[in-house]
Amino acid sequence: MAALKLEEIARTSGGRILQGPTDRIFRGFTIDSRRALAGDLFFAVVARRDGHDFVADAAARGAAGAVVSRPVDPPSPDFGLVLVPDTVAALQSLARAALARPGLRVVGVTGSAGKTTTKEFAAALLAEEMPVFKSEGNFNNQIGLALTVLGIEPAHRAAVLEMGMSSAGEIRALTRIAPPDVAVITNVHPVHLEFLKTMENIAAAKKEILDGAKEGATAVLNGDDPYVERISQGWPGRIIHFGRTRASDVRAENIRRLGFDGFAFDLAADGERAKIKLPCLFESHIDNFLAAVGVARAFGLPLRAAERVAPKLVPADKRGVLLRLSSGIVVIDDSYNSNPRALEGALVGAAGLPAKRHVAVLGDMLELGEAAAFFHSEAGRRAVRSGWDVLVTVGPLGLYTNRAARDAGLAEERIHSFSTSEEAGGGLLDLIGAGDLVLVKGSRGIRMDRIVERLKETLKES
Repeated sequence: MAALKLEEIARTSGGRILQGPTDRIFRGFTIDSRRALAGDLFFAVVARRDGHDFVADAAARGAAGAVVSRPVDPPSPDFGLVLVPDTVAALQSLARAALARPGLRVVGVTGSAGKTTTKEFAAALLAEEMPVFKSEGNFNNQIGLALTVLGIEPAHRAAVLEMGMSSAGEIRALTRIAPPDVAVITNVHPVHLEFLKTMENIAAAKKEILDGAKEGATAVLNGDDPYVERISQGWPGRIIHFGRTRASDVRAENIRRLGFDGFAFDLAADGERAKIKLPCLFESHIDNFLAAVGVARAFGLPLRAAERVAPKLVPADKRGVLLRLSSGIVVIDDSYNSNPRALEGALVGAAGLPAKRHVAVLGDMLELGEAAAFFHSEAGRRAVRSGWDVLVTVGPLGLYTNRAARDAGLAEERIHSFSTSEEAGGGLLDLIGAGDLVLVKGSRGIRMDRIVERLKETLKES
């Protein structure tokens, strides 16, 4: 973790010390008083709840100081207090300073899908050659990114950071905190349509990572995505395209499915070739891997590093994870999130895996606005075309999916609907049997992970 003195925190954030030893060193930082540890610095962020009301609670849990935007009663005489105009801006200033260290190169990863997995894969490849910092989980907004960046150590030579958004301007704000040396766009898919309305607006929002990149930065871009290609026109820096076509600089050729063992393919880049075995179940993970290799190439790493690391890579948590339960039941936990393109890939990919029956458990896809009915209906048609034996939907939008599946020929008795994930978790146990493959996928707000947990608790992992 970063080691920052109270005086340095005040100077960098544009604040002033109200009390506390100026040379006190902080190595832990939090915005949640419940997670405060001994010696931490607490930022009193004003959001749905006012963090200033929890300074005393943070101190009781061990915090040794706080950054505040209005005076508060000191929890103790030696408790450090720094007064700033805006606590979020102060946090971001500290993060920006941590990333500005000489010798540290920043990788920013954005896209409609695959950000976290691409980040994890890229960090793993770079770690073969250098100390690497990566943002935690999906901490990819202005507060989460800034907070996690304070974990950078002096030895780190690369920082791989996920940059998420749901509306225009959010990625631009993130690049002000962390302007990337390498900017990655995984894809542009129909997500957040409720807020952004059109695919062109989604693409423009993703382009902000290019606009906010450092001078001389390298762009790692999906060469198979027409929207990505369109927004990169006129980019003045180096571009590394990844994809399946021969026009891509980093590409996958001769892709072979290995069942539950994942995929094998030939990796080609700049005249070099490597044999890759990737233990992931969805073809989209190949694209995530290619993007990560593009990042490695931007750092000058050879393909042999990718060949060596690939067999050890696994999807990020809840993003296509394989679970083997009792009675030969296999669950693919893809419960983290869902959008139309990702769902299509999961339905097609998982349907090709061996099983007695294929059971699709699909939660509503959120934030699609007026397009929600169309995309949920298409999911039902896709499930039938892909050969799924049983369809289970969770949430009100599943009615469109069920109707479309019925119209496409799936028998009524093979279609089941539940209002909530809790209800579905219990009902699903009566619907599945030995040898079944169960795909669980849905938007975060539907909490499909609860279904997976119920299955794991009841059926136990083998």
